Amino acid sequence: MKIFDCITYFDEPMLFDLRLNILNKYVDKFIVIEARHTHSGKTKNLNFDINNFKKFKDKIIYKVIDDEPLGILKIDPNEKPNIQSGKKRLNSLKRIELSYDTALECLNEAEPNDIFILNDSDEIPKYEKVNFNQINNKIMIFKLKMCYYKFNLYYDLFSWYGTRACKVKHLISPTWLKYIKPKKYSLWRIDTWFSKTKYNQVQIVEDGGWHFSNLKTPEGIEKKMLNFGHHNEMEEIGMNLGLIKNMIKEKKVLFGHNVKANDPGYKLKKLDNSELPSYIIENYEKYKKWFDY
Repeated sequence: MKIFDCITYFDEPMLFDLRLNILNKYVDKFIVIEARHTHSGKTKNLNFDINNFKKFKDKIIYKVIDDEPLGILKIDPNEKPNIQSGKKRLNSLKRIELSYDTALECLNEAEPNDIFILNDSDEIPKYEKVNFNQINNKIMIFKLKMCYYKFNLYYDLFSWYGTRACKVKHLISPTWLKYIKPKKYSLWRIDTWFSKTKYNQVQIVEDGGWHFSNLKTPEGIEKKMLNFGHHNEMEEIGMNLGLIKNMIKEKKVLFGHNVKANDPGYKLKKLDNSELPSYIIENYEKYKKWFDY
């Protein structure tokens, strides 16, 4: 049985280096998907350079998406703002889904019982928490601590159900895997019988790792916010560099995730270093700029 760990890549070399060093002993192949277009549709240079990771080069499968997905909606500047925003969001989703599903082209060597794992590039799961040889459930979802701006700033209000895994023989598509609800539903729930998002064969991996969100310079965060999947929302609220710098200075959440609370501006908590990956602590000098003091 082999482990195929997949991410989509924008410009996260530090986090990818971290991923390789932490997960190398568990992973057989690291799949990296990079597109020539951002989620907002802007053309971009390719940022991933496999030669920066020579130690792990033989384990990396790098795949480039050259073209836009089919069905991109045209946006008329004369349309109502809410219609434009809706189209922008739908186009972003098409680009995101293409990035996920392109991973299928990288599984030529995979066997039916191998494990496919889909991550965002800033997610570092705890693979030591599970024995992949004993997966009884069809789908595995990792519950991650959400760290913001720095390794040790913690967004305790919100749990991030990120990294997802299943056997290759069960994989309908990476997009299907990404959209599965992070909950184990009862066998008697009629709405699960034909659903492609609700399943009773789901295992939640508690304390399953870390989501290191926005570990970037203010300029890097601005670039991300205006180009990622929710870029239309960022444009609407007037996201700018000054706002980002202020939120970092005040150690407050920049983007609301919890629909039950008005959490943009929520004060982040300090996370004890013992709760971080041991590799980060062992290489503290290398990463000290990414700690809050």
